[in-house]
Amino acid sequence: MISPLHIQTVREVVRTGSFADAARNLGYTASAVSQQIAALERACGLVLFERRARSVRPTSAAFLMVSKGNDVLSALDTLERELRTVASGERGALQLGSFPTASARILPRVLAELSRVRPGIDITLAEGEPDELLPELLDGDLDLQLAYRYDLFPRTWPDQIVETPVMDENLVLCVPRDHPLAAGRTVRLRDLRSETWIASRPESAGAQALLRLCGTAGFVPDIAFRSNDYAVVCGLVGCGLGIALVPALGCVPAPGLRTLRLSRRSPRRHVTVLRRATNTNPLVKDAMRGLIEVARGVQSEVSGATGP
Repeated sequence: MISPLHIQTVREVVRTGSFADAARNLGYTASAVSQQIAALERACGLVLFERRARSVRPTSAAFLMVSKGNDVLSALDTLERELRTVASGERGALQLGSFPTASARILPRVLAELSRVRPGIDITLAEGEPDELLPELLDGDLDLQLAYRYDLFPRTWPDQIVETPVMDENLVLCVPRDHPLAAGRTVRLRDLRSETWIASRPESAGAQALLRLCGTAGFVPDIAFRSNDYAVVCGLVGCGLGIALVPALGCVPAPGLRTLRLSRRSPRRHVTVLRRATNTNPLVKDAMRGLIEVARGVQSEVSGATGP
């Protein structure tokens, strides 16, 4: 097997015409260079140098190795430089996963900043609910994944996943603007037992959290419409078709919509970023820092998501 070290040695012997001079320039002994060339000749089945008393004469095979080897060494040098740029974060690829409301409120600012400070990187985005994207994260197809969990519907992640909190958000009550309760700022949960509700799909964590919350007040919510798109949910509420409990990130302004808080301490949804403990992508650190900084700002923005 020919190695870059072999090519460098042959090249230096060809240039100097001497094992001793090549060894001196390369920092080896003359014996070490002679042994290396002899081993290379045996491996190749060719004579690279004709030995003379005080010098050596390269054969055509040695000249061929130097000619082609220069291209190999140049390619390896280019590869080494490119790998250094990847290791420093100047180049490379970052695969992100996110759920829709975080994609709308958090990721645009993060991606814009990453593109500004790391213009040479490629960023891809996959969108879906946490359980839909988790297999991609575990398989290494994603570097980072924004996910969430509810106070009322806790969950855990596989052992190889590291979870980092990035923000907390209240669940806010969306009601039509002409609703009898819309004049206030807070509402008691037990006063909502006769309401028509709009919720996410039955298997979703949000829908399960709603069932558990209403259960603490002794009733089962009457759910008339379902959608996992909070813009649709808020639009239905704005048209007077029911009320909804949505995370602050998902509270989309709509005509005829007003938001209220529950009079007791509001249940919360916790936004986190997930990564594999073994992920060595150097871009992950910058992306994590950006996600945390932007999410803190967004948390401040949505913390007052009540009122007209």
